[in-house]
Amino acid sequence: MGVAFDLAPERPDHINLILDGLDRYNPETTSVFQDYIMQQCENQTYDCFANLALLKLYQFNPHLARDETITNVLVKALTVFPNPDFSLSIALLPPHVLAPLSTSTQTPAAGDAPLSEAVQKLNILNNLLAGADYTSFWATLDSDDLYADLIADVSGFEELMRVRIAATVSQSIREVDRSILESWLNQQGRDFEQFVGSVCGWSTDGNKIKIPINKDNEAKGTVVRENVKFDQFSRVIKRSYEQPA
Repeated sequence: MGVAFDLAPERPDHINLILDGLDRYNPETTSVFQDYIMQQCENQTYDCFANLALLKLYQFNPHLARDETITNVLVKALTVFPNPDFSLSIALLPPHVLAPLSTSTQTPAAGDAPLSEAVQKLNILNNLLAGADYTSFWATLDSDDLYADLIADVSGFEELMRVRIAATVSQSIREVDRSILESWLNQQGRDFEQFVGSVCGWSTDGNKIKIPINKDNEAKGTVVRENVKFDQFSRVIKRSYEQPA
């Protein structure tokens, strides 16, 4: 059974009251949501439903939008990939923020250009994660000081990403070369061994990392039974001999 989209066990009662009532459309609640997002960044919690509610408020009240809060929402959304939260979030942003600056048909207002650049850079990271190009993800993250600024507010970002990458890897394979997994997790030496052994519960066999069997990476044979009756074949054969009208 899937988890409800709007479920967030750590959500405070006062946020629940806002989301369940008309106050979720009240511009005066913007500051409450902004503070809540900062709490998520500091406490390593996550509430997609509340974050999307704030982005919707920004749509209706663009003068209240804060670039830093928007980028924090996007960075937090990256930490739960492969869930579609990042795509849901950028879909609520203004079109001129999403368009490359060189091709934008609208002249950005003061402060919009940095946000556009930040959104585009974060979208690059999201695309790399979606394509399972984890080595390039880490290389890109380290390639520009802007990335360091963007993730600075999100406590434990790199560790959260390693956990998500490891979870995704465990769903698809049961054995991987150590060197490959090191590049995927951007870790080596004792830190790598600690993460793989203690956090993931995986074992090492020489130069191979063994991932326990689970419901996602277990190979299962499938038997396909065709339910086609003989008279269906006879009609096909008969038509093949019929002359076209």
